[in-house]
Amino acid sequence: MTTSPRARCAAQATALIALTAGALLTVTTLAAPAQAATTPSSTASAVPPPSAAAPAVAAKGALLVDDATGATVFAKDADTGRRMASTTKIMTAAVVLGARNLDLDREVTVEQAYRDYVAANGTSTADLRTGDRLTVRQLLYATMLPSGSDAAYALADTYGTGATREARTASFIARMNAKAAELGLADTVFASFDGIGTDTTTPRDLAKLARHAMDSATFRTIVQATSYKSTAPAANGGTRTYTWYNTNQLLGSYAGVIGIKTGTSTPAGLCLVFAATRGDQTVVGVVLNSTDQYADAAALLDYGFGTSTAKTMKLRQLPAGAQRD
Repeated sequence: MTTSPRARCAAQATALIALTAGALLTVTTLAAPAQAATTPSSTASAVPPPSAAAPAVAAKGALLVDDATGATVFAKDADTGRRMASTTKIMTAAVVLGARNLDLDREVTVEQAYRDYVAANGTSTADLRTGDRLTVRQLLYATMLPSGSDAAYALADTYGTGATREARTASFIARMNAKAAELGLADTVFASFDGIGTDTTTPRDLAKLARHAMDSATFRTIVQATSYKSTAPAANGGTRTYTWYNTNQLLGSYAGVIGIKTGTSTPAGLCLVFAATRGDQTVVGVVLNSTDQYADAAALLDYGFGTSTAKTMKLRQLPAGAQRD
């Protein structure tokens, strides 16, 4: 079984404490938001250096936490509820990946209703073609990379229960909320499977959700991919090739970034959930309702790692015609 970054960090921390129990009293926890806790070492650290000034972020809500401990590195209105747009799809994927007897190779037939939903709501799409048969694994990539609401709909319809499509999607959303309650996300309410509803959360809740989702090796593999190309049986009896590009432009632009998900809507503004690893340190961050989600995220990562990567970062460009979220 693949071990998650948080599990590795936790194991290392446990071993270190066992070997140096007498030094435990000298260990301090991470400081309160926008405050430093320890002097940086030569390796990457999720604790800002003492001289680091807290970054000014455009986002109305933001949070950066240490993945191993959940300790706060930076916070700005981290407990205020806000719209979350397509970052909702993190929970969509998490619910599917937590399904009993999950078969990632199970084929799902694309229904015209999924395409009609995208057209009616003007939401992001993986451009799934009616009658094609895609695997659950492919649908997860289609949900997380191009932020396809058609793919998210297909997953909700497949993993929900009920006699009608409406009943199945409603039951799936209920499972999303049940999972939120299980994870202790007290300020999170899901109203849709893709974020076009009145889905609300806080940066703190969303960071908790992201840390949970990243425990899945499959989820980590998906959200780290800058693109994904695969084939599926087409409705006409032939084979169709699908190519999707990750809308998260921080991935491949800021060294160490390993995901996770973009989100954009008029009520939510520009949103981003992100994670990065340098050395033995992994941090998870959230920005909600920003005017420049990538600049905010890079500034927070620099603050957490004690680096200046944001000054020279050039965003990975998406191909012409690629979905943007």
